[in-house]
Amino acid sequence: MPNANILEQKKKKVEEITEQLKSAVSGVLVDYSGITVEDDTKLRKELREAGVKYAVEKNTLLRFAMQNAGLDGLTDVLSGATAIATSDDETAAARILGKYAEDHDNFTLKAGFIGTELYDAEGVKALSKIPSKETLLAQLVGSLQGPIQKLAATLQAVADKEEAA
Repeated sequence: MPNANILEQKKKKVEEITEQLKSAVSGVLVDYSGITVEDDTKLRKELREAGVKYAVEKNTLLRFAMQNAGLDGLTDVLSGATAIATSDDETAAARILGKYAEDHDNFTLKAGFIGTELYDAEGVKALSKIPSKETLLAQLVGSLQGPIQKLAATLQAVADKEEAA
């Protein structure tokens, strides 16, 4: 039987993880076994710069927290070495971890979520291909800018033609 203090510490940790899951817009579970300390340090730095929280947690604690947060569907992937990344951006964690998983054979995506929508490893991989919100907005502005410039040039040509006549 575990010590009462240890049990209380574990309950607090589950509450912290539950709150982190509930407040996050998205999250990704990965198997990080086999990566080097140097690679892990680079990955954590990149995640931190993108505003992604990344932590290695015990599977048992994650299981309880996920059940509390209504993410029961993700508990079946909780085996082996598990790390969780949560973010306020829908695709940031999936994008960074997906790219990292492509470059490192010993780093695998397990599952993820956006809101209450759950994704398996293939779903997270698909999410990782979606550009950031800023990139998508820039692409939208770029696609709108072309026709507007053509319209402006046409109107200017018409005005110049009428002025000459």
